[in-house]
Amino acid sequence: MELEATAKILVVDDDEATQELLREVLSEAGHQVVTSGSGEEALEAGKRESFDLIISDMKLGENLSGLDVLRAYKDIQPESEVILITAFGSMETAIEAVKAGAFDYLSKPFKIEEVLLQVERALGNRNLVRENRNLKRQLGTQAPLSSLVGRSPVMLDVYKKIAMVSDSRSTVLICGESGTGKELVARAIHHNGPRAVERFFAVNCGALTESLLETELFGHVRGSFTGAVVSKRGIFEEASGGTVFLDEVSEMSPALQVKVLRTIEEQEIRRIGSNENVHIDVRIIAAGNRNLARLVEEGKFREDLYYRLRVIEIDLPPLRERQDDTPLLIEHFLKKFGNERGRVFSVSPQALSVLVSYAWPGNVRELENALEAALALNRSGIITPEDLPAKLRAQPENGARTEDYYANLPSLDELESRYLSHVLKVTGGNKARAAGILGINRKTLYRMQERFRSLKKAPRDI
Repeated sequence: MELEATAKILVVDDDEATQELLREVLSEAGHQVVTSGSGEEALEAGKRESFDLIISDMKLGENLSGLDVLRAYKDIQPESEVILITAFGSMETAIEAVKAGAFDYLSKPFKIEEVLLQVERALGNRNLVRENRNLKRQLGTQAPLSSLVGRSPVMLDVYKKIAMVSDSRSTVLICGESGTGKELVARAIHHNGPRAVERFFAVNCGALTESLLETELFGHVRGSFTGAVVSKRGIFEEASGGTVFLDEVSEMSPALQVKVLRTIEEQEIRRIGSNENVHIDVRIIAAGNRNLARLVEEGKFREDLYYRLRVIEIDLPPLRERQDDTPLLIEHFLKKFGNERGRVFSVSPQALSVLVSYAWPGNVRELENALEAALALNRSGIITPEDLPAKLRAQPENGARTEDYYANLPSLDELESRYLSHVLKVTGGNKARAAGILGINRKTLYRMQERFRSLKKAPRDI
């Protein structure tokens, strides 16, 4: 991403020496700088002109503080980024500044290189926000949020099956790896059919002990076991007229498998400790991430129950087999988190490339968790590669063999050369500015260029 050649920056500090130092450094880096000696002057300047970035000291006198300047500019010029500087840093003020919308918080005495780096990052973030807003305008109105997301051929096939089986009362077996969205498919079947007005229960058979799972599903009568002080209706009874989703059905014990088979065939249940049968009207949808057919062959799952559950089978593909859907899923989750928090979230093109190329062994659930974690640690609301887990950035793309992946890694010289080229490009060839970003002086920069030329890996001298 190429930064603006010139940005308009407001420096606010009641110390004239600090004002002049920042003016000199930022002007040499190619920016237009305006200075103010108080919070009141800073707000007056904001009424006259717009600024790309405000750098303000926290302590500005008896009246307005740097936090007051920050809050005011977030109201009058919300697109402007704000960096606060203070000699009296604390966790409380840092948290307050970040929550108020500060891009960063620096402590005095500061290093010029650190200030220049944060300025470039702040301006880069502002450009990302602008690009994202323009992209949203170009895209126009988006499709409404849906629980199931994807336009790949395999997902279209899943949608067709959901539509075809929704009006039926037949049992459905949903197969797929962990995290592919099996419960979402079960809910879609329920909510698109005639049972939508009734209740939907989801039960994780692998999360409960055998006795507790039996009690949850079938209920019990008072006194049937120690602690049964009152009678209780089970989920099958409570869900009558609706749908019960049995997730991880392969984890059921053989004895419980027999009872579930009878429930499906007879549409009757018997509470634990009771001699009376209770008629129910329940549609059962089951799912598992283990191969039930193989478990049947190994004698670990009842064959008759397997075929009763697999009247209709829906296979959910892993995310690595529908990578074209990953950008849609990312957009979906960013909207979801944005609606929950009342904000607009987005992802940079570089981060999007990392997310799309990752294999996602944990499938859609892992993708959602990764995005949520990235946003939790990100102040700007724009996910960059640095916000993502290191394992995502280190994975071979598109399932490449590990040895091939490492064979194609660039040398340290190549990386340094590429980065120097990149910095020169984004600074428009301004060597003083580039040296500041790199944390070196101009002589060192010239020596680096000469070294890369001698290695025939010299970056282009813009």
